[in-house]
Amino acid sequence: MLQGVLSRAAAATDAMKAKRPASPAAGEEEEEGARARAKRLQALVSSPAEAEPAETRGLRLLTLLLRCAEAVAADHLSEARDLLPEIAELATPFGSCPERVAAYFGDALCARVLSSCLGAYAPLPPGRVRGALAASRDRAFQAYNALSPLVKFAHFTANQAILQALPPRGPLHVVDLDIMQGLQWPGLFHILASRRPRSVRVTGLGASLDALEPTGRRLADFAASLGLPFEFRPVEGKIGHVPDAATLLGRHQQRHNDDDDDETVVVHWMHHCLYDVTGSDAGAVRLLQRLRPRLVTIVEQDLGRGGDFLARFVEALHYYSALFDALGDGAAAEEEAERHAVERQLLGAEIRNIVAVGGPKRTGEVRVERWSDELRRAGFRPVSLAGSPAAQARLLLGMYPMKGYTLVEEDWCLRLGWKDLSLLTASAWEPDDDAAAAARHGSS
Repeated sequence: MLQGVLSRAAAATDAMKAKRPASPAAGEEEEEGARARAKRLQALVSSPAEAEPAETRGLRLLTLLLRCAEAVAADHLSEARDLLPEIAELATPFGSCPERVAAYFGDALCARVLSSCLGAYAPLPPGRVRGALAASRDRAFQAYNALSPLVKFAHFTANQAILQALPPRGPLHVVDLDIMQGLQWPGLFHILASRRPRSVRVTGLGASLDALEPTGRRLADFAASLGLPFEFRPVEGKIGHVPDAATLLGRHQQRHNDDDDDETVVVHWMHHCLYDVTGSDAGAVRLLQRLRPRLVTIVEQDLGRGGDFLARFVEALHYYSALFDALGDGAAAEEEAERHAVERQLLGAEIRNIVAVGGPKRTGEVRVERWSDELRRAGFRPVSLAGSPAAQARLLLGMYPMKGYTLVEEDWCLRLGWKDLSLLTASAWEPDDDAAAAARHGSS
């Protein structure tokens, strides 16, 4: 329902995105304009008299969220603060889809108002979590993997692209820039076991060795059960802070073997807003150029991170409304608890980072808006995901009872969406020698 309401409110949000006058003399006009826009928005989204109470509540929540975001954008913090209690009264993380979305966006707006009043904000968390918090987030990832095809889509398409780039029996080295629990790689190991490669190495980057080492042990045990010659190397840190390609390849070690010279190096990168994975974007680009892997697989959220606050807020509201809608309402008690964990631990945390922090790690550094475009500029060219990756993605969607998911092949990429909104884009890239030479020349 909220997705339809958001579409009806598009005209109003376009009007709200315009910058307000900064002059103090224009203050009264600004206040009048805000009230007029709020009235027009309410008129636009008002439901008919015979509407169900739940829909009426959803429409009221949407109106309040947009009014509060408009006040934050205009730095009218007292107005925004006055709207927050009404949002909290109507919203709940245990209710309908609009109520759940509003609960997390309301919480994020509250954090944004507080940080603005204090004149400070905390950057995105580095991903280093321990103890009970780490365990609960791990369980939420596993639940998300079971409830939604989004995570599996990212895994399947990347794995199929890697298999297409791998010579028969050739040694493989995967560099996973945010390995988390390593859920993606057992599926790849299953297929590799029939090919009998000479060696399989995985280098996993993460926030701490404490989290990486258990992941490495699980992958090593699974590879051993399949008879795969396997090595795992943990690297604590972010790609943008890695000093050189040798750190990722492991060739600075004395025990390198003859497979190093002909192994297929692939880099996998799944982007999200849960924490900052990259570090320095410029440093990440330079390292990928030096590394020159056979293939780079990237999965990106179709969610803009640039622009002003109101534009980001409205786009995020569209995006996460679709994600919550896809997770559904009304389920068995066990599935309901899993969905709540996913929304609270993962999606709610991303919403808070986008709204309260203002976008991933806004420190004044110019951030990459879309990495697929940046890779092209850095000397890589796209590899088509038609064929086996697309076929696997379609088979995956057929396994889920929800019929709102869509798959589109466009510009060498695969886009997974919910109804009319694209959620994830998967793409694969290989070095383009001519473009890479030009990129290196331009950066020198």
